Order: sequence, then structure tokens, then C-alpha cells
Amino acid sequence: MALPTAAAAFLLLCLLISTAQADSPCPFTSSDNSELPLLHIYGKCSPFHPPKAESWTDTVIQMAAKDPARLTYLSSLVAAKKPTSVPIASGQQALNIGNYVVRVKLGTPGQLMYMVLDTSNDEAWVPCSGCTGCSSTVFSPNVSSTYASLDCSMTECGQVRGLSCPATGTSPCLFNQSYGGDSSFSATLSHDSLNLAPDVLPNYAFGCINAISGGSVPPQGLLGLGRGPMSLISQSGSLYNGLFSYCLPSFKSYYFSGSMKLGQVGQPKNIKTTPLLRNPHRPSLYYVNLTGISVGRVLVPLAPELLAFDPNTGAGTIIDSGTVITRFVQPVYTGIRDEFRKQIEGTISSLGAFDTCFTATNDASAPAVTLHFTGMDLKLPMENTLIHSSSGSVACLAMAAAPSNVNSVLNVIANLQQQNLRILFDLPNSRLGIARELCN
Repeated sequence: MALPTAAAAFLLLCLLISTAQADSPCPFTSSDNSELPLLHIYGKCSPFHPPKAESWTDTVIQMAAKDPARLTYLSSLVAAKKPTSVPIASGQQALNIGNYVVRVKLGTPGQLMYMVLDTSNDEAWVPCSGCTGCSSTVFSPNVSSTYASLDCSMTECGQVRGLSCPATGTSPCLFNQSYGGDSSFSATLSHDSLNLAPDVLPNYAFGCINAISGGSVPPQGLLGLGRGPMSLISQSGSLYNGLFSYCLPSFKSYYFSGSMKLGQVGQPKNIKTTPLLRNPHRPSLYYVNLTGISVGRVLVPLAPELLAFDPNTGAGTIIDSGTVITRFVQPVYTGIRDEFRKQIEGTISSLGAFDTCFTATNDASAPAVTLHFTGMDLKLPMENTLIHSSSGSVACLAMAAAPSNVNSVLNVIANLQQQNLRILFDLPNSRLGIARELCN
């Protein structure tokens, strides 16, 4: 029997939608509904911007130019079951601070937000309706049946940085924070449901942003993965047991090809690890004990105090998802750079933030850089060591010195050097693991 015209049209529409979704290069949901994808903000699937016209080298140079502001921010930080795998994509904010985002849903019903991952920040925050200076995409608390703002009497209110509460009486829990070194925002601490792939975290505490100053605050918010009480790992409690890992795709990856795995199940079994160190003055940061650096077969001669962990000064080495290229304190970088230059052939030139560039035909002679940690060595793949010019004729050592205008005691292992590696954060056992994995 022939279908009525309207029914036939409806079935045809459904078939076209299904076919389009099946053929789409932008997998907004994973096949097993257990992964959260990561997105590059200038990628083909970006909800923020069309793909950039310039080369990826130019984009990376622009991003790296903002690293000093990121390091200023990092240096200023002081105290105050079934696995879930969230797809990750590489991305870039307008001022190049947050570089990897995940898709989450906030509220009931869930409102889709693309939030930047930040391993050096605890709180989550999103721009809310009525926000001054925010982007066009905001969270609307008034349409969520599970939203509630918190007042100053709530325990969570005392755990946020930049708290602004009266000494007596009741008042909404307001706080102010800086981000990226050149921006700030004000927010109201709130509760709502946070949806991560198949998991729902009820009563998740986050900041509902009321106003933004500056351009570095991620346009659709931030998901803090730090070690403090307000972070995702702390608020999820026994659900994830203090374990998570991520695999960051390269900047050239258009799609949600990376992933963040939450919880113990599904994490790599055979993985090299090094102890995580805790700094009580900067409790959000993931410190590791970097003991040396080799260039090729040469162990770079470095004074031990240049790498030593010192909680009082903040010195040491951290793993950070928001800095673009790895930054070493000036004497450490100079030692690496000078040894690298000795082992390559040809004339040395500069390109943007990179001061050790050479003819790309000499790539084969470029030495590998190995980071030595307590109990673990990480030999960086060449794709994590060199970056090429837009024409492909020049290759550069993709590292730099920490800026001299900040507390220059902190070494930062950044996201370009973490790409296509599985980075495991195991808080109960105070260890960090690294294994090679193709995220693209």
C-alpha cells in the first residue's frame, strides 16, 4: 500500500538526515556513546570560526605569541564503573589561550557548550545570559529546571578564588578571577547538572559569568581539571576515582579525534609513570620531577637547581594543557638550544617565537629531544619537536625560553609537545603516565 504523501516525505527527510549524519566528517557523538570529542576552534567542525586561511604554522606562531601571558597567569596561581571517554579537538581562542575543547551539556534539558580544558585551573565557568562582554553563545539558567545559584553560606563558596562575600548576613556567592594574564571576569557560583557523554553529574558547582573584561576568557567557558576541591576530578568524587587521561590531536586535526577518558576502566595498562609532586602554594598545578634533558645522545649540562622542585618559590616543572609550546627557564632553554644547534647543519634563523630554525632538508639530521623524569624518559617524536614554515622550506625547534617579565622559575611542558600522547593523571597514586598513542 502506498504511503500518504506527508508520511513518504517524512521518511525521505529522515533518510536524508541519517545519510548526512553517517557521511559527516564531524562526529558529534561517538559510536559507543562513551567518548567526549575535542575540537580545534579553527577546524572544519568549529562552531566558532570558519577554518583559518593562513597556514597552520602561522596559526601556531600566533598562538605561541600568547604563551607569555599564559605563563604570567600560571606563575600567579596561589592557594585559595564504566569509563567515560570524551572526544577532544584542538582549538584556539580569540587570543590563543585555550587550545582544546570538549562538548558538554549543562542544565536540564542540557544546553550544548564547547568548554576549554585547563589542567591548571580548578573551577568551571560559563558565560550566562545577560553577561556583559560575553560571546553570543551563553548558558540560559532560566530554562534549566535544575539550576540554582548559591549563597555565601554554602561550603563551595569558601573554596573559590576571588570570593566576594559580606562578613555578616546572606548574599549570593560572587567571585572575581583573572584568566590568561590579561583578562578577568565576575561570576555567581551556581549548581546545575553537567552531562559528560553518558554520565550526569548533578549539582555541579560552576561560575555563571556576569561580566568579562579582556579577550582571553574562553567564549563558551572552561572546565577545570586541576587538583583543587572545585575541579571536575574533585567534584566527581567516587565516580572517576581521581583518574583521567587525555590524548591531544595535533593542531592540524580538523575533527574530534582526541579523547579524554574519565575513571579507571579503559585507561592504558602498560604505561611509564613518574611521581606527581604537590605544591601547597600552587595546589592546582601538576608538578613533575624533570631531572634532565638530552639532545641526541648528549645530556645537556644543567645546574640541578635549574630543574629542582621548590614549593616555596614555585620552581619546578608542570604539565599544562593551555600553554602552546614548551617553555624552559632561560638557562635551561639556552643549554638545549645551543646543543641542538651544534648537531644540525646549515644556517640558523628565526621565525616568530622560534629562534632555532634551519633548512627543512636537514630534518633527517635533527637530533631527538628526550625529557628525563624520575622513573621515566620521554623521547619526543620529531613531530613534537619541530614545526615547519608554511612553505615547508624551514623547520624550527618548537620550544622557547620562559619570558623574563614573569616569575621565571617555572618550566612548562606544553600541549604541542603532548600531542599524540596519552597523558594519564592518577591522583590516588600521585603519578603521571605517558604512552604513545595516535590521536589524529
